[in-house]
Amino acid sequence: MNIGQAATLSGLSSKMIRHYESIGLIKPKGRSAAGYRIYNEFDLSQLRFIHQTRQFGFSLEQIGQLLMLWNKEDRASIDVKKLAEQHILMLNSKIQAMQQMQSTLAQFVEICPASDDPNCPILNALAGGQWHVSEQCCAPHELI
Repeated sequence: MNIGQAATLSGLSSKMIRHYESIGLIKPKGRSAAGYRIYNEFDLSQLRFIHQTRQFGFSLEQIGQLLMLWNKEDRASIDVKKLAEQHILMLNSKIQAMQQMQSTLAQFVEICPASDDPNCPILNALAGGQWHVSEQCCAPHELI
């Protein structure tokens, strides 16, 4: 099958497939006489695996490790479990950071006067100022 067909069947774009090839994550089995990439069922299973692992937020490095383990018949499942546990820790950290961002942004939305005044605590905060959320709107603190 060609790259367009592989893309359709795997859920990845042709551009992403080329990228994964360029970084050595996958290697198509060959090329046609005209130089087009040719993919087989094994390649397609690799692409689907990559697509699924990306859906779970694994990094490219982790995906490479998971692919290696998946293709290794004498793998130890403990190695896969360790990677998954590490990923869970990273996801929990990201969730915590995102919850903090959500909370902080919600505070700025709460104190925004939503008036014709051009001084906006949301934009000021995004521009890098440190703001103290209080009943007084739009009063920046000194940068640390």
